[in-house]
Amino acid sequence: MNIITCLKMVPDVVEELEVGPDGKSLDTQWLRLRLSEPDEHALEQSLLLKEKHGGKVTVLAFEAPELEEALFTALAKGADRAIKFTGDFSGLGGPVAAQILSSFLRSNPQLLTADTLILTGSQAIDDLEGELSPCLAEKLGFPFIGVVTGIEFDPERKKAVVLKEFAGGLRGEFEVPIPAVLGIQAAEKPPRYVPVAKVRSAMKSMKIEPREVPRPDSLGRLPVEQLYKPEVAGMAEMIEGSPSEIAGRLVEILSKRALA
Repeated sequence: MNIITCLKMVPDVVEELEVGPDGKSLDTQWLRLRLSEPDEHALEQSLLLKEKHGGKVTVLAFEAPELEEALFTALAKGADRAIKFTGDFSGLGGPVAAQILSSFLRSNPQLLTADTLILTGSQAIDDLEGELSPCLAEKLGFPFIGVVTGIEFDPERKKAVVLKEFAGGLRGEFEVPIPAVLGIQAAEKPPRYVPVAKVRSAMKSMKIEPREVPRPDSLGRLPVEQLYKPEVAGMAEMIEGSPSEIAGRLVEILSKRALA
């Protein structure tokens, strides 16, 4: 089984984010990047499939600060190969990223085999629409299913049965032929922990393969005119009292604003 996993670095929202001097981007001086959480689950699901059915896991990622640590961690967890696209890809949109990935994969036919399964995170904090997976599938001519939380692979029939989540807690089971692109919402198990010593060992014994790809003329996103931090307005009113008193106050507020 040939499994390709696309990884992406995103801002760590645990940290306080600041607007940069240009007013159009985040301040990179204190910005910390981390691997997107859905991508962590995509990697874990890839490793689980490898453990069940054999094959190889190849991780692909666009160059970004702190990316190499994430790639070596993926190798330490069990990925067989890590490829980094070198260049400036800040602000890259999902559709254009899909174009670059599809062109690279088509030019490397050993990565696109009859049993290829491409896994990505279903979305990211800077790509809530989850555009990468469906765009990549469309450009490769592969079937696509997103918001996946489970995969059962049938090697004899070259098909996978996937569990997809819907709004309202509903789930659906779908059969998809391989090769295919799947957007992973959650792996069947939590992402595994790997000791720092094992990551350091991977840094010494394994390599990240750099690949030069041209920076696109368009990043595939509308230009940002201005970023603003939320204003502290102090307009909130805490309503206290009995349930009837709170209900009366709510009706009064809504009536004044012509909302009731």
